[in-house]
Amino acid sequence: MKKLVIAGGTGFLGQALARHFTRKNWEVVILTRNTQAPALAGRLVAWDGKTLGPWVQELEKAQALVNLSGKSVDCRYHPRNRREIRESRLAPTRVLSVALQNAKAPPSVWLNAASATIYRHSLDTPMPEEDGEIGNGFSVEVCQAWEKALFEATLPGIRRIALRTSMVLGHAKNSVYPILARIARCGLGGKLSTGEQMVSWIHVTDFVRAIEFAIEDEDLQGPLNITAPAPVRNCVFMKTLRETLGIPFGLDHYKPLLEVAAWILRTETELTLKSRFAVPAKLLQHRFVFYYPFVDEALSDLAMHRKRTASPFDPHLLELQKP
Repeated sequence: MKKLVIAGGTGFLGQALARHFTRKNWEVVILTRNTQAPALAGRLVAWDGKTLGPWVQELEKAQALVNLSGKSVDCRYHPRNRREIRESRLAPTRVLSVALQNAKAPPSVWLNAASATIYRHSLDTPMPEEDGEIGNGFSVEVCQAWEKALFEATLPGIRRIALRTSMVLGHAKNSVYPILARIARCGLGGKLSTGEQMVSWIHVTDFVRAIEFAIEDEDLQGPLNITAPAPVRNCVFMKTLRETLGIPFGLDHYKPLLEVAAWILRTETELTLKSRFAVPAKLLQHRFVFYYPFVDEALSDLAMHRKRTASPFDPHLLELQKP
């Protein structure tokens, strides 16, 4: 039986991966601080994300390691949250690096979470892995330090991939789709600010398939954009969302109101106003086939199954079939 170790695997994406690989008869081990969490896929093993411990034995003879650890960026960027965002990403990556250096039979591939927000704000220029222009600011600095922690150690025989992931669309309480759907149903699903900012996205089914593809393709390494091949402008995304939900109209959100709302909700407008134009150049070059390449197909699928997917652990998330 093949073995997959997922660090920080109790959230939306970690559980989507755990169920996907479990259904393919892999042994899935979840490294987590909360080993008492109920109804989770995978075998839970305790770790603190900072220090070595008995958990390092789980890396022995595993086929792959996926690290998804990191505090949510959906918060205000005050000094304490900035420290926690940074350290919750760097500390697990560094301790995993040390554990892999000491392992006798380590996994052959290590996929580490990263973010498509590493690229600059772009309204008209696509950002592939090789030629994408790196941005600036706090979020970008964290992404750069995160990837440096992944690649800086010498790990012979271990292929490393930085998962520059875009917004993942799926049904779960900590996924963005249910939030956007609720906003649209309240009549507030109009464009955000000018609506010209680009939105990079990916359906959760294609997310788990892309991870499996990256594990199996031995030529894939380095930064990897995990995003659908057809980004759209925010105004198009929101209009398509409303149409798939059967909502006839949506009030627009202008920037001053977004600033006030972000302050009230204790989050940052960067999450909605930055134009992310990441494209999956490497996946396409390696002939990965998306089940949901276009946003209307992805949103239609999610809207069609919204009643069935009230639970964040609904098995529909892992159905590998074309719409």
